[in-house]
Amino acid sequence: MNILVRYRVQGSTAKEISASVEAGVRGGQLAPGERLPAVRELADQLGVSPTTVAAAYGDLRRRGITAGAGRAGTRVRGAPPVSSRGYLTVPAGTRDLITGGPDPDLLPSLPARPAARPARLYAQAPVSPRLQRLAAEQLASDGIDTTSLMVTGGALDGIERVLATWLTPSDRVIVEDPGHAVSFDLVAAMGYTAVAVPVDNLGLRPAELAAALTRGAGAVIMTPRAQAATGAAWDADRAAEIGAVLRRFPSVGVIEDDHAGPVAGVPVFPVSGRFPGPGRWVVIRSVSKSLGPDLRLAVLAGDEATIARVAGRQALGTGWVSYLLQELVADLWADPSVARVLRTAAQAYARRGAALRSALRDHGIAASGRSGFTCWVRVSDEDGVASSLAEAGWAVAPGQRFRIAAPPGVRISFATLEADDAVLFAADFARALRQRPSRLD
Repeated sequence: MNILVRYRVQGSTAKEISASVEAGVRGGQLAPGERLPAVRELADQLGVSPTTVAAAYGDLRRRGITAGAGRAGTRVRGAPPVSSRGYLTVPAGTRDLITGGPDPDLLPSLPARPAARPARLYAQAPVSPRLQRLAAEQLASDGIDTTSLMVTGGALDGIERVLATWLTPSDRVIVEDPGHAVSFDLVAAMGYTAVAVPVDNLGLRPAELAAALTRGAGAVIMTPRAQAATGAAWDADRAAEIGAVLRRFPSVGVIEDDHAGPVAGVPVFPVSGRFPGPGRWVVIRSVSKSLGPDLRLAVLAGDEATIARVAGRQALGTGWVSYLLQELVADLWADPSVARVLRTAAQAYARRGAALRSALRDHGIAASGRSGFTCWVRVSDEDGVASSLAEAGWAVAPGQRFRIAAPPGVRISFATLEADDAVLFAADFARALRQRPSRLD
């Protein structure tokens, strides 16, 4: 059905047309992936000039609501920042291998809070002194410079605040491909242009990273381990190669998103804060994957100017991350029994990932991954394979949500998948491929 029939875009100015499209997206009448009318077609329908419609479409793209232009047309993004479509949903009656979060049974129990702890008042430091000390010890043990630290409301909050201090609209941001879907959406919503760089089992590929930096970029977002789509992780050699590339572009801001931290299953080999080079850098260590998704807290270590700017901007908004939350995280980090829980969790995730990759390999299916909770299997018909697996009772994520230019695939989140279930899943995956000849070697 023609979009102009099903949803009538209105307006006589670029601002009004943009607002009308946004209202349609927000209300669900314009679905993710929906193609908007061509510029001249909508201009004729509304009785305005093509220049007016083009300006409206440009505004929508800059705000991350739509993507594409030219002959490819303009489409509503997969998760525009005017809706609640941030994460994929699990079909009823299927086993959740979509979400990508930790196993609830492997999270530490939250301690009871003491009743008489003094409350944080205005004009105090934004970071709890005890949390700062524990965070500095943890990060320094990984070889990261902890001279300047800050706390934000999770990793994405930290990424957003850092990018805002570094960049101006339309700047280019290098991202991993396949990668973190919500980071793609954040970059678009902030008005930046995402530049895709491919990854392999060791993370960002240095030659392609160098080529992208040569073409120009203001920042790069990298994952040192537990890569969100593929489970990739740097080793010491790859980290050194990436560091050597970055030293050639010292003006580029570098964000290392170490979101899984101690439960990633492999050591971390950070680039920022260790190698001389990036003048602007941040390492982000979130607690959501290790301590629990509802603990919206991440520690940022970075260069002095960046951390000062993040702190200054936060002071004009939320002010600080709740000291109650900071002290709760400090309690957990200081508890030796929690450290044992985290070691057990890391071992369990590593064991489950290895079991899944082995079970798939027994059927001739190659799956990526060395760390974290996810792996990636290349297929030519990602929606078809995901649909076949859903019919068999398994919910996996079609790869389109996690890739920009990378070949099609499906993402499998194995955090709760024990070895016996991995064998059953792999057999069903092989059947799905036989029904739809879609595996790529």
